[in-house]
Amino acid sequence: METPKYKLSAWSAFANAKCPRCRRGDLFITGMYEFKGQEMHKNCSHCGLVYEREPGYFYVAMFASYALNVAEMVTLAVAISVLTGSSNPWLYVTIILGVAVALAPFNYRYSRVMLLHWLTPGLHYHPEMSEDKAK
Repeated sequence: METPKYKLSAWSAFANAKCPRCRRGDLFITGMYEFKGQEMHKNCSHCGLVYEREPGYFYVAMFASYALNVAEMVTLAVAISVLTGSSNPWLYVTIILGVAVALAPFNYRYSRVMLLHWLTPGLHYHPEMSEDKAK
């Protein structure tokens, strides 16, 4: 009798910050909004993938984080304009900077997840690595 295969969709693995190769191991040790900060695992606990592909690998995630910040700020500026109709620059600055600070942990985490899942050439999902390990 064959054991059922573990299936996890790409979007679910991305949203839950799981390993891009097996979609089972966690990328982060800590939660997104913990006081001690976000800490990543060095390797996948399930398939052993080394997350930092080369020294300085996650510096590229800063560009993804920048893109997320710009998208959030532009969206907020349009929303403030539509909802309030105000031309007071301090209203925009206060709301946009407040939301940018509040979303900084989200941007940090998902810029790294985005880098591993979508922006790393040669790193793909391998369904055979999702299976439970033999005992």
